[in-house]
Amino acid sequence: MTSATGRVEPDQASFRRVLGRFCTGVTVVAGMDGDRPVGFTCQSFAALSLDPPLVLFCPGRGSRTWPLLAASGRFCVNVLADRQEAVSTAFGRGGADKFAEVGWHPAPSGSPVLDDVLAWADCAVDAVHEAGDHYVVVGRVHALGEGDPRRPLLFYRGGYANVEEPPPPLIWPREDDWL
Repeated sequence: MTSATGRVEPDQASFRRVLGRFCTGVTVVAGMDGDRPVGFTCQSFAALSLDPPLVLFCPGRGSRTWPLLAASGRFCVNVLADRQEAVSTAFGRGGADKFAEVGWHPAPSGSPVLDDVLAWADCAVDAVHEAGDHYVVVGRVHALGEGDPRRPLLFYRGGYANVEEPPPPLIWPREDDWL
């Protein structure tokens, strides 16, 4: 496909195929709609800044859950473990009560922390940017925690994937050791 600038743009199938070779973690972004917990599966998640502590995720413009989280101004990102494929699938569907089969407890903000996740980050919406057919949501982390040290649930080339062994803990060099 040729763009307005005359450059050839990749078609959607090629874009998905090629970028599907980038392995992502799988998260559930969850919050409260009044007294009702809501959430959705999200692969577009990343740490953004250490100072201040910021994360980002990218919900689709057609998401029915994102407007509910945006209205509350709070959300919790739940990093799924390798045995949580069913959780990912349930939160990836529309309609049904996604929390009917999943245990959770409230984070300090009240947003749901799902049972048995690897990690969680409780956040407030800091900024929202329009980006193509998605939004880029920046969240300021106010609280976080770790679960059992298991392997992550990964998504690769259109399906779930697992690592055989978790890597050893990475010890980052101090900033003054860099040069």
